[in-house]
Amino acid sequence: MLSDEVKTLREVPIFASIEPAKLKLLAFACDRVTYRQGQDLCRQGDQGDAAYVLLSGAADVIVSSAAGDIRVAEVGPNAIVGEMSVLCNIPRTATVRATSKLEALRISKDHFLALTSEFPEVAAEIMRTLATRLSRTTAELANARLSPPTH
Repeated sequence: MLSDEVKTLREVPIFASIEPAKLKLLAFACDRVTYRQGQDLCRQGDQGDAAYVLLSGAADVIVSSAAGDIRVAEVGPNAIVGEMSVLCNIPRTATVRATSKLEALRISKDHFLALTSEFPEVAAEIMRTLATRLSRTTAELANARLSPPTH
């Protein structure tokens, strides 16, 4: 099982540059967790105590607003979620809900922060990932503002 987790971590872009021996230590420190369809990995507003790397299955990323819940993304295997609240020490910005049976590696906040400290390239890749998400969200918001409302 540990070798499967190392292989999966290696396929996650933010961990790709880490040597296998270090990934093995990370995989050993992680908890393998299973969620059923409809179960939340994390909830908007909660304190971020861990990040998750999806091994199998899929999940929706949902933001609650005054207008109701908005599905902002769907994530699948090799995606990482929950890292923003861990890195920024802020409450969760979204709920992540399994849309099928889902397996993930849960990386505690302490391990995640140690990883970014020891491997600056991981921190840089996380920044790239977050910047890409922000750019996509900004473009979607601009498109939404330009689109006439449908009644």
